[in-house]
Amino acid sequence: MMQMPTFSRLSSVLLLSMVCATTLVGCGIGRGELEKWVAEEKAKPAPPLEPLPVMKQFETFEYAAQNMRDPFDQTFSGEGSSGPRPDPNRRRQTLEGFTLDTLKMVGTLGGGNSLTGLVMAPDRVTYKVVPGNYMGQSDGRVTAVHEDRIDLVELVPDGAGGWLERPAKLSLEAN
Repeated sequence: MMQMPTFSRLSSVLLLSMVCATTLVGCGIGRGELEKWVAEEKAKPAPPLEPLPVMKQFETFEYAAQNMRDPFDQTFSGEGSSGPRPDPNRRRQTLEGFTLDTLKMVGTLGGGNSLTGLVMAPDRVTYKVVPGNYMGQSDGRVTAVHEDRIDLVELVPDGAGGWLERPAKLSLEAN
């Protein structure tokens, strides 16, 4: 059984369809006027462009300090220029890539005056060290290897452009 629609429902459906039809018809009527307006706007001349800004002329400067000391030259060592200083041309050794406090003396090889120190680096590799080798990041040069320690001399800046020798040691760790 089908129910008959009520009058209010039928009238609202009819009203809605009339509004839709009127809207569709209204869109087609003003199209010619719209095309005319677009054509008129395109025919108008474009507004003038703003002028480009004036470029500033910069004053040239010639740097003429060829006879002066280079402030970035690390070979200059101030008043104590006759004192010790790091050799910038020396090839760096593997143990100079680690700070001295991260290196551990783990033993020695040999005997008497021909001792070789064994140093473990943070990379868990053990290196042989003899007097004359370098280790640590302060140009630490090994001066002596003993059964219980490795003696070195580090070069540290003195704050006035020179360098100071500072003794250091790496002791055998007791397990």
